[in-house]
Amino acid sequence: MFRQQPPSHLPRHLLFAVLAYRLQTDELGDIDPVTARLLKQIATGGGTVKASRVTEQFGRRRTELKPGMILMREWNAQAYRVMVVDKGFAWSGKTYDSLSKVAFAITGTNWNGPRFFGLRDQVKS
Repeated sequence: MFRQQPPSHLPRHLLFAVLAYRLQTDELGDIDPVTARLLKQIATGGGTVKASRVTEQFGRRRTELKPGMILMREWNAQAYRVMVVDKGFAWSGKTYDSLSKVAFAITGTNWNGPRFFGLRDQVKS
């Protein structure tokens, strides 16, 4: 597969892991450059606490709402479904330009819309 002999110091189980990864990337494609940078940053970072912070930030950046997605939230024992549309968010026959306005329409109080729908970190008590 690599058109050369494997290094003699490479253990058999690692050789199989490398081959499996190569077969998978040939079939499905390799990881995207952003993920590769994240993994490199974790590998060269200063420990698990820093790695945890980096992955949390990465996850927040990757939360991208696309038209057609459905956001669900239960509030006061009632389930609410909001659809992401081109110009905002559709709920109960109306289109809102922000999630915070949808959250206000549901609860009657001011909320951070992304937090209300679970798209942000939870408040730590």
